[in-house]
Amino acid sequence: MQTGTRDFLTVSASYWAFTLTDGALRMLVLLHFYQAGFNAFQLALLFTLYELAGIFTNLAGGWLALLWVLLSQGLSGIAKDMTKVAAKSAIRLSAGQAGSRLFTWTAFFIGSKNSIKGAGFFLGGLLLGWVGFQATLLGLAGFLLILLLLVWMRLPGDLGLAQSKRKIGGLLARTHQMNLLSAARIFLFGARDIWFVVGLPITLYGAGWSFWQTGGFLALWTIFYGMVQALAPKVIARSPDGLSAELPAAGRLAGLNFLVIAGLWAALTASMAAAGPVSQIAVLIGGLLVFGVVLALNSAVHSYLLLALTGGEKTSEDVGFYYAANAAGRLAGTLLSGWCMVQGGITACLIGAGLFLLIAFVLTRAIQPPPA
Repeated sequence: MQTGTRDFLTVSASYWAFTLTDGALRMLVLLHFYQAGFNAFQLALLFTLYELAGIFTNLAGGWLALLWVLLSQGLSGIAKDMTKVAAKSAIRLSAGQAGSRLFTWTAFFIGSKNSIKGAGFFLGGLLLGWVGFQATLLGLAGFLLILLLLVWMRLPGDLGLAQSKRKIGGLLARTHQMNLLSAARIFLFGARDIWFVVGLPITLYGAGWSFWQTGGFLALWTIFYGMVQALAPKVIARSPDGLSAELPAAGRLAGLNFLVIAGLWAALTASMAAAGPVSQIAVLIGGLLVFGVVLALNSAVHSYLLLALTGGEKTSEDVGFYYAANAAGRLAGTLLSGWCMVQGGITACLIGAGLFLLIAFVLTRAIQPPPA
């Protein structure tokens, strides 16, 4: 087996295992504290430092009663985002230049990661009911310790090691294309989380679903989402230079995402006026499936463009900058998910998501290929 392929598989396997525990922890916290009586906005606050840790590594603040949960989720966010940056930088270095191999590896990586995150959602809900909150946390911690030792023994120590020192100012010195792509990512994933993180689970539970049914459905949706991401290279138009067809595709998909959310809002509003709760949930689930297909393809193209537009020793810096933007979008989306849910329910969440997607569309369309 070639060294690059071996490193890719090692990175992927380690990230799968980490993602499984990350998804389990997220569902564990959401269900446990909703059961304890937290409202939608308080649940959103529990994930604040988890998302904020993707931007900053200093933990601070929080209400005293929530401090331990905030800190625990913040530390989890630091670990998750450091793992993501390292893993995707390793893929860029192992796969080589922009093109078919890079797109295929990237789509497979993010697709499989999200499918396993969905399995983690289910695992978290299952273990919460089976062995309880504390025993589940201890088991996940032990699993991660074993993973750390295995990766340390398997990966070469010089993978992605910089050959020269960096100046701090260079961390924020990105190309115009990377700035636009990162800004678009903020609103793309902020739009997803505005209705998916808190609003959707509470809506399903409020319609009479059990915790097991709610966690199981979110797990299946995330697995489905990941499978579509992995298939993106077979669906998206390709170009010899790796950019001239892929960039327009990202713009079209962002616009289609907006139209799907707008249509879902209109259908759900009409359903609330003319039908019962069962019909409303059916509309919501149907819209979520369509939205998931389009977002999965959009996300896969975005992740590929990130790696295609960077390279060399700046790879990890570009990836880190991009996923700091991604974390900022998730942070905004998480907080807005709780706030919109309190203010106007799931329809208010959809309005916020639509506005974010419209901005993402404008920013994505503005990205031009770098000069030859």
